[in-house]
Amino acid sequence: MGADVLDPGGLQVLISQLTGVAEEMGAVLRRAAFSPNIKERADCSAALFTGDGELLVQAEHIPVHLGSMPASVAAAIAAGYDLAPGDQVILNDPFAGGTHLNDITLVAPCFLAGRIVGWAANRAHHADVGGMTPGSIPPAATEIQQEGLRIPPVVLSPAVVEILLANSRTPGERRGDLDAQVGANVIGVGRLAAIVATGAPLGEILAYGERRMRAALLALEDGSWEVADVIDSTGPRSAQQHPVTIRLRLTKHGDEVCFDFAGTDAQQPGNVNAVAAVTYSAVAFAVRSATDPTIAANAGTLRPVTVIAPPGSLVAASPPAAVGAGNVEVSQRVADVCLRALAEAAPGRLGAGGQGTMNNLILSGVSGWVYYETIGGGQGGRPGPLDGMNGVHTAMTNTKDTPTEALERTIPVRVLRYRLRSGSGGLGAAVGGDGIERVIQVLEAATASLITERRTSRPWGLAGGLPGAPGENWLWPGGDELARRPLLDKVTVELAPGDAIQLLTPGGGGWGSQQLASTPC
Repeated sequence: MGADVLDPGGLQVLISQLTGVAEEMGAVLRRAAFSPNIKERADCSAALFTGDGELLVQAEHIPVHLGSMPASVAAAIAAGYDLAPGDQVILNDPFAGGTHLNDITLVAPCFLAGRIVGWAANRAHHADVGGMTPGSIPPAATEIQQEGLRIPPVVLSPAVVEILLANSRTPGERRGDLDAQVGANVIGVGRLAAIVATGAPLGEILAYGERRMRAALLALEDGSWEVADVIDSTGPRSAQQHPVTIRLRLTKHGDEVCFDFAGTDAQQPGNVNAVAAVTYSAVAFAVRSATDPTIAANAGTLRPVTVIAPPGSLVAASPPAAVGAGNVEVSQRVADVCLRALAEAAPGRLGAGGQGTMNNLILSGVSGWVYYETIGGGQGGRPGPLDGMNGVHTAMTNTKDTPTEALERTIPVRVLRYRLRSGSGGLGAAVGGDGIERVIQVLEAATASLITERRTSRPWGLAGGLPGAPGENWLWPGGDELARRPLLDKVTVELAPGDAIQLLTPGGGGWGSQQLASTPC
């Protein structure tokens, strides 16, 4: 492994070995975490970086975390701290390498013979970091100061931990999850140092990724395509209940591709704004999906990709914009427009639109708990034809639904209904996957916040397929379905003991004309 250039077999072994380290980091983080959001839902990600801060390998965790994590490592390096072995840098500032305030990133230097030869980093969604409502993604926020504690890149210390805990409604859970993140990076830097010590040529991995991506792009049609899609609303106020637009011009020439978001609407006085790092992550996900998902994700694979995101827009928000929903909802729509455009450049490779939302639900009770989850929906129908998968997390999220048993054991709620939403997928030669129906009843006075999308617009069909059903949000007073009343897509409501929240998540779009459908087996 000490040779300057590896043969193909040796290179694949090295990539697999390093990827295994990132996967192990994720396993350590999940097993040691306190919150069900990380332990059960796997709302966390891990990756390794070169000494210069370039992405080396990542675990197959959450696309919106991983695609934006290089910005966090770059911010940690740019802070210029004189780090020593065992130090870690903590940050969550969306305007300095982060995504939204819940996502806390730890970055640890890997030392060998007294010099930094790499970095290990992981990111985890913390259920509460302060702010105007429990869960720290307040639907009514109009500036980032309302969303919680904002941490620039600083060296992690006991004092920093105490500041974080003092700002959270659930300090014990935060301490446990943060300790799990520290432990994951300790494993990562130790394993990485051992591999680098063998003389492994890490630069070969990046060069290989670039070669693979350029070859894959060459196979796509040259041309330029324009796509637009909408975010249903920007907040709960009546003035915010209108759509805003994300526009994309995709230009592909030879072995390079450009994603230009000029013409996208300006950032809004709500929390549906994404920072540039989130937009880059959606582009990276879409490019891998349209070319060859077996291409290893590293800095080299993105060298042929250009992203133009106008500052101050929905896809590159500037301070002091609120950005809580940008990470979880705008990222989904950016992925949608990228995938829709790439479907023209790579006909027959991509499916119809997935549910296009993460269906964020935040609950908090008077006894001092805060719970966060995202809920799956329908995947779009696929070429083949292959029906879309039912009840899965799509595009920029790769988490799981919280198991009923874990949910009811952890907090005082009862799951009244949890099933597929039959018939919600769009029709076509390949039918879109069904969404999910989830009804959760609180057993004590509580607050619920919803951040959802595709409640007005619908997941798009492709190649003649029909769109999927939009989602719905309902309140059941006293748990009575007959008395239910609709809730906005983004809203905070107070719940009395016995009230229930019902979410019906969107189905995926259909692919292909129904006339193309084959006879069922």
